Amino acid sequence: MNTKAVATELEKLLADEFVLYTKTRNAHWNIEGPDFHAMHLFFESQYEQLDEIMDNVAERIRTIGHYSPATLKEFLGLTHLTEKRGTKNNSQSYIKDLTEDHESIIDFLRENIAPFAEKHKDFGSSDFITGLLETHEKMAWMLKSHLK
Repeated sequence: MNTKAVATELEKLLADEFVLYTKTRNAHWNIEGPDFHAMHLFFESQYEQLDEIMDNVAERIRTIGHYSPATLKEFLGLTHLTEKRGTKNNSQSYIKDLTEDHESIIDFLRENIAPFAEKHKDFGSSDFITGLLETHEKMAWMLKSHLK
């Protein structure tokens, strides 16, 4: 089992999760508009899920014998996401941006499920990210449903 290669990919995932968590917190804090209250609560439920995901990813890295990145500098160097911020503080702007980030993470997870199992022989981490894929798909669906 090649735990270092798996941990390297999980570190990128952790960084993506942290950036997405921060952007979701931003939406929660700065949302404006007639749907403020509902969206404020919705974004809170999303960042709470992301907080749990981050903890689980970091613990998975530790479980397979490596240390988790834990500084903002490390996260910004590892992430696939951007910190760009929309020009509007309305729900549509935030939802569009957050949906794109979830879809980026979904793509990253899909790309790693088979290699974790087949190439690196880490079936536990493959199963772990399959579960995360399902969680992100549901979170993205919840976001996209607001755009219809």
